[in-house]
Amino acid sequence: MKIGELAKKTGCPVETIRFYELQGLLDRVARTGSNYRVYSEGHVERLGFIMHCRRLDMALDEIREILKLDDEPGESCVEVNAILDSHIGHVSERIRELRQLERQLRRLRAHCQSVNSTKDCGILTQLWKKIPAAGKVEAVPLIHVQGAHRGPAVGSNTKRTSS
Repeated sequence: MKIGELAKKTGCPVETIRFYELQGLLDRVARTGSNYRVYSEGHVERLGFIMHCRRLDMALDEIREILKLDDEPGESCVEVNAILDSHIGHVSERIRELRQLERQLRRLRAHCQSVNSTKDCGILTQLWKKIPAAGKVEAVPLIHVQGAHRGPAVGSNTKRTSS
């Protein structure tokens, strides 16, 4: 099958399939005389495995290592367990960070309990308070998870000035 068929069969975008090939997660495939990639059912299965791992939020390096171990069926699964244990630790840490982020957002939200004009908005006031006078932003860990929510892009590059 061609890459478009593989994409349709798995629900994985063509660009992602190509990326996984470049990353060594999917084996390079044979090409036809007209330079089309030709995939097999084995590619469908392996891509499904990769996509399952990605849904579990595993990093590409983790998936690559697991695939390498899977290619050696006679080996002990102790390394697979270690990779998963490490990933569980990472997920636990992210959960702690997300809980901290939620607390910060709730504290921020508490600054605006009624409908005001934006010039009197407690949330905006608090957000602007955190910017030092010299314009330097202190180094704080970024704990926001990209893509965790949907919606239009929000923001502007204009500074709020107090009147």
